[in-house]
Amino acid sequence: MPSIDNPKFEPADGALPWRESDLVMTYDQEQARYAFPIGILNWHEIVNHEANGEAVLITFCPLCGTGMAFDPEVDGRDLTFSVSGLLYNSDLLMYDHQTESLWSQIEGRAISGPLAGTTLEPIAIRHELWHKWRQRVGDDGRVLSTDTGHRRNYRQSPYGDYDHSERLYFPVSSTSRKYHPKTWVLGWTHDGVSKAWPFPELAEHGDGVLEDRIGGKKVSIRFDADVPSAELRDESGTLIPATRAFWFAWYTFHPETQIFEADESL
Repeated sequence: MPSIDNPKFEPADGALPWRESDLVMTYDQEQARYAFPIGILNWHEIVNHEANGEAVLITFCPLCGTGMAFDPEVDGRDLTFSVSGLLYNSDLLMYDHQTESLWSQIEGRAISGPLAGTTLEPIAIRHELWHKWRQRVGDDGRVLSTDTGHRRNYRQSPYGDYDHSERLYFPVSSTSRKYHPKTWVLGWTHDGVSKAWPFPELAEHGDGVLEDRIGGKKVSIRFDADVPSAELRDESGTLIPATRAFWFAWYTFHPETQIFEADESL
């Protein structure tokens, strides 16, 4: 899985082969609006991106369903990353080129090497449908080009029906049968407390904004069943860098997680 180290972007109105219902991971920085199609990320997993002079690390683990972004600056220097080919709890292990430390994607933490114990600052991203993102950003949108320097069929996932199967390719340390392993959840940790908002529970809650609390902090969740995805915001309306993940992946890293259930709000 070669990382994309010199990403090319193109205007959204000329971008092929994306269809209206394709999923993209999106990042907004000031007036710039970037989309990273999951069709590309399935094959590369890491994009070392720079927006307006600021480095941004874009990551995606197809096995855990986790698309996450980070500020790659550590001790005053910007690190660049690649895919190690190793896994930890079925999750992507990255390595930085500068020290060759290994990093857990979901934890955003170096687990071995000279930087072991160091964490990266997460950056808020969205998961949106291609046509909805284009409607939202208009002419300001730029999409990652399929001109990656590699020959791949970006219309076809290398993982087949993995997203729907109960089967995991690799073992994990903690499991829960409360939900189907590939149930989508939104997860976040604050002040040592982790919480998951499973999408079936959010769908049962219905339309509108859900008000909730985690670790003493007030948050709001808006669920979009069409994607499906959800956004977590603080009291000021600022987007929080929460994690969209398969249930098994969130649980194995957060076995003590709290879980939102729809009847809590009734």
